[in-house]
Amino acid sequence: MITLFDAASRRHEPPGFVVAGRLQPSPERPERIDMLLDGLGRLGVAPVAPPPIELSAAGIVHTERYLAFLATVVERWARVGGGSAWPVPNIHALGRATLPEPSYPDSVIGQVGYHIGDGSAPILPGTLDAMLGAAASALEAARLVVGGERLVYALARPPGHHAAADVAAGFCYLNNSALAAETLVRAGHRVAILDVDVHHGNGTQAIFYDRADVLTVSIHADPARFYPFFWGYAHETGRGTGEGFNLNLPLARGTGDADYLAALATALDRVRRHEPTALVVAAGLDASAEDPFQGFAVTTAGFEAIGRAIGALGLPACVIQEGGYPSPSLGTNLAALLGGLGA
Repeated sequence: MITLFDAASRRHEPPGFVVAGRLQPSPERPERIDMLLDGLGRLGVAPVAPPPIELSAAGIVHTERYLAFLATVVERWARVGGGSAWPVPNIHALGRATLPEPSYPDSVIGQVGYHIGDGSAPILPGTLDAMLGAAASALEAARLVVGGERLVYALARPPGHHAAADVAAGFCYLNNSALAAETLVRAGHRVAILDVDVHHGNGTQAIFYDRADVLTVSIHADPARFYPFFWGYAHETGRGTGEGFNLNLPLARGTGDADYLAALATALDRVRRHEPTALVVAAGLDASAEDPFQGFAVTTAGFEAIGRAIGALGLPACVIQEGGYPSPSLGTNLAALLGGLGA
């Protein structure tokens, strides 16, 4: 197994995120990296750095306007008189999806409301470097699979599966799993994305919702009472030519190994019927019983079983790190998942 990690991922140091209207300490902090690296060490694996990329490389799934915003927002926000320490939206473009051609403001304040979907995606001076490092790892993972590797892990941080084509949200800025999937598609693969993060991969779903060439499957805590709240329901099955190519499997909070593995069996059956030639695993480890979000109660043995079940598909796979926050078992759970996959 080849593993990828760009040290630039450490440069994003969010001081907090907004929960119930209050600023709280962010769990998506650089120390996650060391815990995940410890997990790789348990497997005797040392990551290598991916080739650097330009922001334009993310244009295969993100809009040009959004990428221009990410490149300039920190500098432009600093010129806002009396502004906050980092860009915080005070207005959201709630109706833009219903307009045939939404208007786009020149004001950075308006653009922040257009492109930042919630209070958990602060953009700071080091954020751009970190998101580029994460995206570079995901893109190189896909290229290696195209080149014949069977299992590649990208320690991509910050994560990406809540980022849509032109929206940052949920600690996510560039959609690393979508970038890997699109790279595989453009190389001729038929692709399935399996998202095992405790939160629904709403950004990934949105990017591929109208397409039949990429199957998106997500197992996650029921959004009726869990982030991201507005997406991730079972009735969301795709649109147009993408109808039937999105599967959501929401589960009750507190779900443990047995019920999780039963849902995974359903997910894998759908993946098999798609007949993919390559798999992207959006590897959230926040389904852990010890994760601070307390969504599910999956054990370390459960993560190993998840890995074995996915590995039984026999597909070449890019494993892209998504969630999984500081806890005593974070590194152990990564080692268990990758070990189950055959690392």
